Amino acid sequence: LIMDYNSIDIRSKYKLFSEQWQPKVIAKMNDYQFKIAKIEGEFTWHSHKNTDETFIVIKGEIDIQFRDGFVKVKEGEMFVVPAGVEHKPVSKKESQIMLIEPHGVVNTGDNTSNDLTAKNDVWI
Repeated sequence: LIMDYNSIDIRSKYKLFSEQWQPKVIAKMNDYQFKIAKIEGEFTWHSHKNTDETFIVIKGEIDIQFRDGFVKVKEGEMFVVPAGVEHKPVSKKESQIMLIEPHGVVNTGDNTSNDLTAKNDVWI
């Protein structure tokens, strides 16, 4: 095992891309990936049948809408969406988020493909 003794500067990673709703992998732990994204506007309704999804707001503020309510997640806060729960992230202004989810999870959910579907496993 070759150890990399460099920490990951999360904020500087956001300077490396401009597109929104296209998560980029910055690290992995076991089978989980740490992904960052810039988001603004409304995403699509979706769910992930087999996994929870963790949202951490690095900069800004987002709402995660559910069919029966929503949660506001502010800068420095996080929220875990349970597996199988339909949700839709929304950000009035551009926000920077981190997602923690297993390798191979499609951002637009199970059996869904549209203009917002991101390529998987894109490292930055």
